Amino acid sequence: MLCSGLLAVLQGVAAVAGDDVYAHTGGYAFRLGLAGWGWIHLTLGALLALTGAGVLRGVARARTAGVVLAALGLVAQFLFLPYEPLWSVVVMGLDLFVIRALVVTRPRG
Repeated sequence: MLCSGLLAVLQGVAAVAGDDVYAHTGGYAFRLGLAGWGWIHLTLGALLALTGAGVLRGVARARTAGVVLAALGLVAQFLFLPYEPLWSVVVMGLDLFVIRALVVTRPRG
């Protein structure tokens, strides 16, 4: 979860900075610009990283928050597909792995 959060933060910083890494799409259905998506990924990434730290510390509510935030991150990556398809698919796979790990694995203690 920490890795997924840090990757989303990097993605958000690159999008907010207006970097030329991302392709500019003209006919995208959602009227949110690249900077808007950048702030969404930056916020979700920071929350995912903090929640991941909570999971590592054994905070019980962090597991539930992690599933919810990873699902939101999954949706955000899906909607970001037109800008950076390969990166989004990789992070979506990582988010799915995080959700599975948090749901299937029993907490210690």
